[in-house]
Amino acid sequence: MKLTEGLRSWWQRQTGEDETPFDGDSTGFIASLIFHLCLLLALGLVPLVLTSDQVSLTITAPVEEPLEEVLELAKDVYFAEQPSVEVGANSFQGLEVALSLAPEVSEVSEVPNLMEVTTTDVAQIEINETIRQATGLHYSENLAVKGAVGQGETGASGAVDRITHEILLSLEERKTLVVWLFDQSGSLTRQREAIHDRFAKIYEELGVLEAAGSEAFAKHDNKPLLTSVVAFGNNVSLLTEKPTDNLAEIQAAVAAIPQDDSGVEKVFSAIYMAADRFKSYRVGGDASQPERNVMLVVFTDEVGDDTQGLEHTIGICRRYAMPVYVVGVPAPFGQADTMVKWVDPNPEFDQSPQWGQVKQGPESFLPERLKLSFSGGPEDRDPIDSGFGPFALTRLCIETGGIYFAVHPNRNVNRAVNRQETAAYSAHLKHFFDPQVMRKYRPDYVSADEYQRRAGANKARAALLTAAQMSHVSPMDSPQLRFVKRDEAQLSNDLSEAQKAAAKLEPKVLALYETLKLGETDRETESSLRWQAGYDLAMGRVLAVRVRTEAYNAMLAKAKRGMKFEDDKNNTWVLKPDDEISVGSQMAKMAERASMYLNRVVEQHPGTPWAMLAERELQEPLGWKWAEEFTDLSPQGNGNAGNNNPAPARNDARNMMQKPPAKRPVPKL
Repeated sequence: MKLTEGLRSWWQRQTGEDETPFDGDSTGFIASLIFHLCLLLALGLVPLVLTSDQVSLTITAPVEEPLEEVLELAKDVYFAEQPSVEVGANSFQGLEVALSLAPEVSEVSEVPNLMEVTTTDVAQIEINETIRQATGLHYSENLAVKGAVGQGETGASGAVDRITHEILLSLEERKTLVVWLFDQSGSLTRQREAIHDRFAKIYEELGVLEAAGSEAFAKHDNKPLLTSVVAFGNNVSLLTEKPTDNLAEIQAAVAAIPQDDSGVEKVFSAIYMAADRFKSYRVGGDASQPERNVMLVVFTDEVGDDTQGLEHTIGICRRYAMPVYVVGVPAPFGQADTMVKWVDPNPEFDQSPQWGQVKQGPESFLPERLKLSFSGGPEDRDPIDSGFGPFALTRLCIETGGIYFAVHPNRNVNRAVNRQETAAYSAHLKHFFDPQVMRKYRPDYVSADEYQRRAGANKARAALLTAAQMSHVSPMDSPQLRFVKRDEAQLSNDLSEAQKAAAKLEPKVLALYETLKLGETDRETESSLRWQAGYDLAMGRVLAVRVRTEAYNAMLAKAKRGMKFEDDKNNTWVLKPDDEISVGSQMAKMAERASMYLNRVVEQHPGTPWAMLAERELQEPLGWKWAEEFTDLSPQGNGNAGNNNPAPARNDARNMMQKPPAKRPVPKL
C-alpha cells in the first residue's frame, strides 16, 4: 500500500492532476501483469540451464514411388526398348494384315498401344509382341504372353513355325499339352493335308532339341510334351482318346479327319469342350498328373456358326489360363461373306474352278460400312481385306493371350488380285493393305455391352452403325443406264419404269442421309481414326448417291420430253457419268459437301480401305449425260450359214469319247 501511495503522490506532483493510473483496480492489474511476465521469462530460460535425457522423434511419410516390376523372360524372346504408340502387325515376307495386342487378361478387353517388331530364329516371320505377365489362375510367372491377333501369313507353314516356337517357350516354363483343333469343312481340305505333312517336321524339330539337351526339355523328367487332336464341323469329335506323345498316332488322327459337308462349323463349342476336358491338366493335383500348360491351336477358314458361345469360351480359357492360337483367314472389309474358289479334290471330276459363299467377316462386332451398289463401282462384288481377322475369333485370341494368324496365299499390298489369280480353296480378296498403316485402325475388341456403350457415347458412331444396318437390310439397286428405242411408246414406257426404280431408291438414300446427319454434331469430337474414316466415308458416299439419284431422275424426265439422235442410224440412248449437275443449286451444294467428305478421307487416311473406296467414289462423276449408240435389232441366224441344208450328223461315238468329266456341285463350305 505504501508503494501505491508513493506512486500516486509522485504522479500528482508531476502532472498536477488528482486522478492517477494507480487509482482503484489498476494497481492490482499492473502487479499481476508484471508477475506473469516474470514467470514466463523464467520458464523460457529453464531449458537453457537444464539438460534432458529425452529423445525427440520426428515421423515423416516419404512420397510413394511406383514399383518397377521385374519379369523373368524366356531368353529366346526379344523386344525393343522404345514401345510403339501404334497397334498393328508386320508381315510375313512383306505381306501381312494388321494385328492388335492385349497385354493381359482384363474384365473389359482393351488393346494397348505397346508392341515391338522382333524376329525369331524358328521361321522367317516378322512378329509383333507385347511382353506382359498374365493374371490367370496358376499362370506362369515366367511365360511371355503376347496376345497378338491378326499375324499375317501367306501360308499356314509360317504360322505353324511360329506356334512351334510358342510351344518351346511354354516348355521352358513347365510340361505342356497342345490341343490341335481342325475344321472339317471342304474348303480346309488342302490345309489339313499340309498340316499333316508338317507335323513330322514340328515334332522332329522338337525331338532334335530334346535329344540335344535343350533347356526346355532338360528340366522335365518324362513326356514333357503331350498332344491331343479334335475335329469339329456340325459336331465335335475327340480323335485321340488320351493325350499322347506318339507322333504316328497324332498323324493318323489328323489324316483320318472326315470331311463335313453340312456347312456348319462349331468352332467355339470345340474350343470350350477342349478347355473343359483338359482343365485337369492345367490345374494338376498329384504326381501322376502334374500341372501343365495347355495350348489350344485352331485351324479354320470361317467365323464359326456358334459365336453366341464366345463369352463362355473366353471365360473358361481365361479361368484356366489357356492361350488360344487361331490359324484363320483375313476378314473382308465391312461385310460378312466372301466367295471361296473351290476345285474338286478328286481329279476324276471336272477341275474347273467353282465358287462357294463362306462367312469370314466382318472384322468388327457390327458392320461399320455402308453397302451401296449405285455409287462408284462394284466393290461389294469384289471384297477387299479389312486388315484384321473376323471379330469373334480375334477377340478370343486377345482375351486369352494367344495369336490370330490371318492366312491368305495371295496377300499382296502392291497391286490388285483378280479372280483368276486367287488360289484354290481361298477367298477372293481384291486388295490388301499395308499393316504398318492399318495399325492405327484396329476395331474395338470388347464385349457386346461395352461396344454398344462406346457407340452410344458418340452420335457419329451411333449414326454410322444405324445407317450400316439399314443399308445391309435394304441394299441399293443398280439403275438402268441403257435404253433402246424401237418406237416412241416403247421408249417412254422404259423410261417410266426406270423412274419407278429410282423412286424406290430415293427414300432409301434420303433415310440414310437423315440418319447420318444426326451424327454430324459429334463428328468433330471423335478421336478414333477408325470411326473418323468410317463416318466421313459413309456421309460422302450417301451424299454422292443422293446427287446421282436426283440427276438420274432429271435426265430420264428430259428424255421423256423427247430427244433426237444426231446420227440417224443410232437407236439407243445411254446414260454416262458426267461432271455437270443439272438439277439445281441445292444439289450442286450437296455435291460439294460430298466431295469435301470424300477428299478428307483420302487426305487424312491414306493407304486404308476407307481411302481406297473414297478415291473410287471421287473418280465417278456425280452428274449424267446422254450418249447415243447403235444396237443391232435384226433377228439372229439359225446357224445354217444362210441355206436350208440340214446340220451335219453328229459323230456320237467320237463325242462320247471326248465327253468332259462330270462336274460335281460345290459342297457347303
